[in-house]
Amino acid sequence: MRAFLALVALCAPAAAIAAEPVSLTSEVLVEHVKPQPDGTSKIVREEPAMVTPGDKLVFLLSYRNAGSEAATGFTLTDPIPGSIAFAGTEDSEAVVSVDGGKSWGKLATLKVAQADGTSRPAVAADVTHVRWRFSQPILAGATGQLSFRGVVK
Repeated sequence: MRAFLALVALCAPAAAIAAEPVSLTSEVLVEHVKPQPDGTSKIVREEPAMVTPGDKLVFLLSYRNAGSEAATGFTLTDPIPGSIAFAGTEDSEAVVSVDGGKSWGKLATLKVAQADGTSRPAVAADVTHVRWRFSQPILAGATGQLSFRGVVK
């Protein structure tokens, strides 16, 4: 049952603050090592039928500007499901939140408040959201893809 609930949570779409003609689709793939007929192994990405703790996931967020004009001020925010531990993104423009979206920054610059009033440096397991702000307009007809990684808790 837990694996099923985790899979349902993975399908939640990203939220966008953008011009209307920009559409979003999201996809979650499980990444694992698959033995090859020649005895070697290969890292593959597949649609998950079921996920279990420790599975490595890749969240793919695709966007498309179907409008006739460039979309400006595009921001894409994706909450990290509670059943997933954030494992990073290769996009240098991405920022994260460790407080439910109240504040944003690079992970290395963020702090997590402790019950005793002190704070500690944030770690990947603290990430609650990932966000991308497009500094350049998305041209009419343009498409792209963003991604981040996670591990099933």
